[in-house]
Amino acid sequence: MKKKNNKRLARKRRVRMRIRGKNNSPRLAVFKSNRFIYAQIIDDTAGTTIFSENSKGVKAKNKSEAAYEIGKKIAEKAIGKNIKKVVFDRANYPYHGRAKALAEGAREGGLEF
Repeated sequence: MKKKNNKRLARKRRVRMRIRGKNNSPRLAVFKSNRFIYAQIIDDTAGTTIFSENSKGVKAKNKSEAAYEIGKKIAEKAIGKNIKKVVFDRANYPYHGRAKALAEGAREGGLEF
């Protein structure tokens, strides 16, 4: 278990080293729990969360579809606040499954990253 956790933390450090959100392109951060997925747009220069979205009220067949819908919703909110370009922060999650579905939904919603 300790080895698995160390690998996860190393992945998280490696991803976060390269990713910083700016005023013109904030960070789209993803968090996955066993039941839900959360996404938030963060301005790292100010250190504030602009807005967030989660899958708690989403009706979907499976978790990947819920993540896709959350990606579309977060993109809709971002476009409403004139944010068109973001930096995708997948944290320690590999780019497949729910993280990939969220990213594809956000891209289809109009975000660029």
